[in-house]
Amino acid sequence: MKTICLYFEIHQNIHLKRYRFFEIGKDHYYFDDYENERGITETAERSYIPALRTFIEMAKTYGKEFKVAFSISGCALELLENYAPEVIELLQELNATGCVEFLAEPYSHGLSSLKNEDVFRDEVTRQAKKMKELFGKKPTVLRNSSLIYSDDIGDLVARMGYKGMIAEGAKHVLGWKSPHFLYHCNQNPNLKLLLRDYKLSDDISLRFNNSSWNEYPLFADTYMDWIAQLPEQEQIVNIFMELCALGIYQPLSSNILEFIKALPACAKQRGIVFATPSEIIARTKSVDQIDSPYPMSWNDEERDTSCWLGNVMQREAFEKLYSVAERVLICKDRRITHDWDCIQASNNFRFMTTKPMSVGMYRGIYDSPYDAFTNYMNILGDFINRVNALYPSEIENEELNALLTTIRNQGDEIEVKDKEISRLQSRLKKYEPEAEAEKPAKKAAEKPAKKAAEKPAKKAADKPAAKRTRKAAAKPEATPEPEA
Repeated sequence: MKTICLYFEIHQNIHLKRYRFFEIGKDHYYFDDYENERGITETAERSYIPALRTFIEMAKTYGKEFKVAFSISGCALELLENYAPEVIELLQELNATGCVEFLAEPYSHGLSSLKNEDVFRDEVTRQAKKMKELFGKKPTVLRNSSLIYSDDIGDLVARMGYKGMIAEGAKHVLGWKSPHFLYHCNQNPNLKLLLRDYKLSDDISLRFNNSSWNEYPLFADTYMDWIAQLPEQEQIVNIFMELCALGIYQPLSSNILEFIKALPACAKQRGIVFATPSEIIARTKSVDQIDSPYPMSWNDEERDTSCWLGNVMQREAFEKLYSVAERVLICKDRRITHDWDCIQASNNFRFMTTKPMSVGMYRGIYDSPYDAFTNYMNILGDFINRVNALYPSEIENEELNALLTTIRNQGDEIEVKDKEISRLQSRLKKYEPEAEAEKPAKKAAEKPAKKAAEKPAKKAADKPAAKRTRKAAAKPEATPEPEA
C-alpha cells in the first residue's frame, strides 16, 4: 500500500538591522523589529493561519486517514509568540486531533551541524524541549536545517537518541536508487532516513501556479494518479516543503488550499494512505544504507551547502562565528544566548551568496552580497567583544572545554535522575488507586474491633467509680470530737 508522508517546515528570518562600524561597542541591539513584526504577521495572515485552518478541517473530516508533520525553528516560535500567537493556538488545536507529528530541528535554523557538535546538541535539545512544552510529546524524528545531511551528521543524530531523520533525495547521492523507500545511515543503522521526492514536492511548492508549466493547471486527482502509477514496490512518497508555500509562493488565489484539501479523498479512492514519519519508521524495514560523505541539502540545483558556504566571505563569517562557540555555551546571559540563536540563522549566510540564480534572489535589506557580509561582520564583531568581556580570550580553550564537559556531564546526570524520578512517580501512581480502595475496607474492619476493644475498657473504668459512689453513700458521716 502506497503511503504519503506530508511534512511542512515553519521558519522565519529574524532580520538584522543596518549596523555601522562606528556602532561597535556602543549599540548591542542588532534587530529590525519593524521588519520582523511585519514579516511574521504578513506570513501568518496570508499563509500560516488559512493553511492551518484547512489542516484542522481536513483532520476533522477524514480523522486518522489524514496525517501531517511539522517542524518549527525556535526563532520562528519566538516571533510567533510575540506577534502571531494565533498560529501557535491553531497548531495546538491541530495537535489535539491526533493527526499531526512535530519534529525536532536546530533551534536557530543554523549550520551548527557542519561545525560544532556541542552547539548542535544544545540547539536540538532546546527546540525539542519547547516542542514538549507546547504539544506534550518529545520528538523522535529530526529534521536538520534545510534538510542538511551527511554520514557524520546521521551518526551524531543517532547517538542523540533519535529514531529517524528526514533528508533530501538528491540525485548525486541516490544514483540509481529511488527516494520511495526507507533507508538507514551507513554509520549507524539504527537511524532511519526518509528521503524527499523533490519533483513531486516542487510540483506543489514551486510550479503549481506557473501557467507556462506543461502540467498547469494541476488537479488533486491528476497528482494522485502520478503517485498511484509509481512502480508497485515503491511504497513511500515523501512530500516535504515550507508551509509558506501555501499562500506565499503559491497565492491563495491559485486555489492551492482547495488542492490540498482534496488530496485525502483522491488518495483514498486509489488505496493510498497518509502517515507521519515516526509511523513509517515503526512499521517499515529499511532496504539499504545511504552513503553521503559530503553534506547535502534541499537548496538549489546542486543540493549541497554552497549557497551558505560557497565563497570566501561566507566561510570567513562562518569560522569567525563559531570561534566563540565554547564560550557562548557556558554563558548564562539570556541576551547573549538569544543573539547567538539569531545570528546563527542560515539566511544570514544565504544573503552573502555570489552564486548566479535562475530566479530572483531575496537579499532583505542588502544591496549586494558584499553589503550583507559587511553588515554581518560588524554585528559579529560587537557580539564577539561582548562574549570576550565575559570570558576573556586569555582563558585557554582547553579550560573552557573542560568546564563545558563538566557542565554537560552534570546535565546528563540530571537527565538520568529526572527519568528515574518520572519512573518512580509512575510506579507510585499505580499503587495509589489500590491504596485508596483499601482505605474504606480497612476503616470498616477496624471500626468493630475498635468498639469491642473500647467496651471492656470502658466497663473497667466505670466499675470502680460506681463502687466508690455506693460505698461513700453507705458510710455514716464522722461525728465531730467535742472541744476540750
